[in-house]
Amino acid sequence: MTDTRIEAERLIAAPAADIFALLCDPQGHVAIDSSGMLQGAEGEPVRAPGDSFVVHMDREALNDFPEMGRYDVTVKIRDLEPDRLISWTVLGRIRPQIGHVYGYRLEPADGATRVTSFYDWSDIAPEWRDAGIFPVLSENALRGTLGILDRTVRRGYPRG
Repeated sequence: MTDTRIEAERLIAAPAADIFALLCDPQGHVAIDSSGMLQGAEGEPVRAPGDSFVVHMDREALNDFPEMGRYDVTVKIRDLEPDRLISWTVLGRIRPQIGHVYGYRLEPADGATRVTSFYDWSDIAPEWRDAGIFPVLSENALRGTLGILDRTVRRGYPRG
């Protein structure tokens, strides 16, 4: 980890394919969000870099900028390697775009999957770097999401 990147990992007793399917599904992102900001999503599961979907956000959940209220962002996939890696950036109404990246790496580990969640703001626009608001999420938030991911996959997400 650096001063512009946070990572957290967890061993999840589930096949990488099951975890990856959840991470490719817009509704899966909402299901595992520990911040409370993700309220809903629209779009098809992603299959390749460049794919995107819309997420309905509520910034009041963090109470850092509650005046932002409810708004939509577009999640645009940067990297996608089936059952191994997914990363994305968030495109919103603000300019310049921020440029932070979220993602997950999946690695086989003795009948389970080691899942690493990462949040990287090393390439954010200078205006955002100078604002001093990063990181928006903490390592604890990433860990919380990994716990919810574990529970959600063990329960059989997605259910028919």
